[in-house]
Amino acid sequence: QVQLVESGGGLVEAGGSLRLSCVASRSIFSINTMGWYRQAPGKQRELVARITYSGNTLYTDSVKGRFTISRDNAKVTVYLQMNSLKPEDTAVYYCNKAPWPLDYWGQGTQVTVSS
Repeated sequence: QVQLVESGGGLVEAGGSLRLSCVASRSIFSINTMGWYRQAPGKQRELVARITYSGNTLYTDSVKGRFTISRDNAKVTVYLQMNSLKPEDTAVYYCNKAPWPLDYWGQGTQVTVSS
């Protein structure tokens, strides 16, 4: 069964922090590189962070130094710690394989950063 379940979003003031979680089915998680994507209103979905099975990470420039991606392979869970949030981080956040995601997407989790 294919499953991606994101959680942890919410409303936060600029400068605040949130920690997102994504539980994936083992068939997706496996030894694959996993990533966090986001889609802001009127914009295309973008990959913001990814992590290999062994823990190597890569970030898009706009979140470097503020976001940290991690994974717990035993729990088939990937996390995104987001610090120093900015209003431009407002989006629906999704997890999926990276950098080539599946056609299937979870429901995402809304992150709203107020100025």
